[in-house]
Amino acid sequence: MGDLIVVAHRWEAARLPKDADVLLCGVGMVQAATAVTRAICERTPDRVVNLGTVGALRPGLVGIQRPRAVINRDLNADDIRSMGLTPHERIDLIHGDPEGPILGTGDSFVAGGPARDALLERCDLVDMEGFAIAHACETLGVELVMIKHVSDTADEDARAWADVVDASARALAEAYAGLR
Repeated sequence: MGDLIVVAHRWEAARLPKDADVLLCGVGMVQAATAVTRAICERTPDRVVNLGTVGALRPGLVGIQRPRAVINRDLNADDIRSMGLTPHERIDLIHGDPEGPILGTGDSFVAGGPARDALLERCDLVDMEGFAIAHACETLGVELVMIKHVSDTADEDARAWADVVDASARALAEAYAGLR
């Protein structure tokens, strides 16, 4: 079947080829997990390519990024482990950059403050769909390529995402063209 390109919002896909098989999964982990699982089952793609914007927590992370791993930043894994359970909190990405950043996915929008500072101990980038997409692909045995573009620094300026997303859409389309 080919590639299934997964993006959260249509603006992130605005510069992709018109004939690309694009899934708009929606914003957030539940929406992404549901949409991607359904699409994999119905469309049976050879691989999923997740393109999207991210906030950078670490200085110097700009442009296109290929995370080496993605974590569920909303999961309190230590508490779960303390109950004798094993949380599924991290997925290592086979097609990521081995020296690349760690992406933290959660349903909260990171825009500065103490929450942003606390995340620096666990991840380098943040988004709202990556872990859910990776989990669906891992569970269903579908190859995943994750390409992210830094749109902001996950601070107060992150709320201006709509003003900068077109630059990310251009960079993501160019990165996808390089995969083909």
